[in-house]
Amino acid sequence: MCTEQMMRRSCKLVSIRQRNKGVALITALLMTSMAAILAISMVSDQQLNLRRTSNLLDRDRAHVFAAGVESWVIHILARDDKARDSLDEDWAVVLPPIIVEGGSVAGKIEDMQGRFNINNLIDDEGKRSPADVERFVNLLRGLGLDEALAPAVVDWLDKDSEPTFEGGWGAEDDEYSTFDVPYRTANQMMRSPSELLLVKGVTAEAYQLLAPFLVALPTRTKINVNTASVEVIMSLSADIARADAEAAMAAREEGPFDSVQVFTALDAIPQNSVAEEAISVTSSYFLVDATARYGSRGKVQMYSLLVRNGDKVAVVSRAQGVL
Repeated sequence: MCTEQMMRRSCKLVSIRQRNKGVALITALLMTSMAAILAISMVSDQQLNLRRTSNLLDRDRAHVFAAGVESWVIHILARDDKARDSLDEDWAVVLPPIIVEGGSVAGKIEDMQGRFNINNLIDDEGKRSPADVERFVNLLRGLGLDEALAPAVVDWLDKDSEPTFEGGWGAEDDEYSTFDVPYRTANQMMRSPSELLLVKGVTAEAYQLLAPFLVALPTRTKINVNTASVEVIMSLSADIARADAEAAMAAREEGPFDSVQVFTALDAIPQNSVAEEAISVTSSYFLVDATARYGSRGKVQMYSLLVRNGDKVAVVSRAQGVL
């Protein structure tokens, strides 16, 4: 009997040991699997970090290339003839893509005084500038937009809080505060023409029409008739029709204007229609559009607003676009 009981106990012990071995084996397999998963995850994270670091380095190198274009433009503008700025000069030549070690660079320069400076709508004291408002109305009219947008833009810029009623309905804080998402007027110069999208009555469609002809510069500026578009030339006077502006541009292609008097004396420009103090044949503000690539993922588009004062050229602001 004892022997039989001992055999049964022995069999149970063997069975328990076998089960324990099975559990231990499963546990070992689970731990091995978890370790493998963790190892794979760590390797994957490391590869992702390496790729991310590589992309950041490529982008940094591309940014250095774009900064190189900016430096090149500063050098070109500093050497440029200051007596006249026109589209036949070196700075106006588009820089095609140039292959450099590991990537490429390209760039172009635009004379910002060939556009209408939206900040001209107020004078140095922050008050409405009637002559410039009239030119802005001409621009709106030439683009087929509502002239009543002008007083709303003036109210956005001027320092007072009184709505403008002349020529349309302006808007100040008392109206903007009633919007679903209320906000206040800036009552100062715009930093970017895109601020127009905050102004009452300026739709996205209206802004898209206006944007190619506007700029927001930190000082009052004159329009350079050597680089202005047809629409901007038309804005100089209500008496200048599209055909007149196109004729003026045709004359410009034969040779840039050496003085504002040469421009105002054109047969295409109605006599005494343009105020000479509002125009110029030289410019101080230029925009550099630099595009640079490095490697497969390093891509940068950099916009640099430059100001030239004599032989000195400085960076006013920089922004980055999306490629």
